[in-house]
Amino acid sequence: MDPHLLRTFVAVTRLGSFSAAARELGYTQSAVSQHIAALEADLRAPLLHRRPVGPTEAGARLLDHAAPILLRLDAARADVARVLGEPPGRLTVGASPLAAPDRLATALARLRRSLPGLEVTLRVAGRAATVAAVAAGDLTLGLVDGVAAPSDPLRLADPGPLTTVAVAEETLVVLLPPGHPLGGRAGLRLGDLVSARWIDAPETAAPLADLRAATESDGVRAGIRYEGTDTATLLALVAGGHGLAVLPASAARESAGVVAVAVLAPRLVHRTELVHGHLAGPAATALADALRHGT
Repeated sequence: MDPHLLRTFVAVTRLGSFSAAARELGYTQSAVSQHIAALEADLRAPLLHRRPVGPTEAGARLLDHAAPILLRLDAARADVARVLGEPPGRLTVGASPLAAPDRLATALARLRRSLPGLEVTLRVAGRAATVAAVAAGDLTLGLVDGVAAPSDPLRLADPGPLTTVAVAEETLVVLLPPGHPLGGRAGLRLGDLVSARWIDAPETAAPLADLRAATESDGVRAGIRYEGTDTATLLALVAGGHGLAVLPASAARESAGVVAVAVLAPRLVHRTELVHGHLAGPAATALADALRHGT
């Protein structure tokens, strides 16, 4: 299976258009049509409905495999490129919104003092996007956060030979709007809140899927979904009564408009992990060491 054809197929299905895929990929529309026809001939199955454009049942099956296959190919290319190291004087770092921002800021400050001419780019994105960008070589290293049992690793996608190491663990809190009847409690059990209205904010708050797994309940339902990465917006949604959210305790200190109550059970923590491939160059190595040791 030619990966170039597979990339074209993924682009067409994502955009729902042959012409839009051609513009994005820099091909002619005729070339995109030829790519899809060649892939269908190779697999001996129709992969796309043409009017409207969308995957057939066989195409949907292929899509399940396409993203991991392409990411592993990108990861292999990036792993080879890492032998050459970062361009001199440049470092690109990624982080999910609540991935130990204080620790990252301190580590970057120390790094820039030791290498004053260093050009640093910091990209804030979602958890999965950050890991994928590290694997593909778009980021030198990244910090990602999530919810886990104490000392357990995060459940991350397997994009290739990446190193992950914990750099921080923090108490979790339930964020409630002002005046909430449970706001005066010393702590709360998530199992007692399964019927509450929640905010589904997968890139900032604890994902609702993790809360369902932790409470062994399908009752954790979203009242509203927030797909951004801005923590202040999420806190404003909680303060406005749109639903509850579980965040690290440090995030609650950013706003006086919410009430934070510690999560007593189940035993969960907010965990931040450093993710990187083979490190090459003094800047990447020094930053990774600073993040690991908190110095």
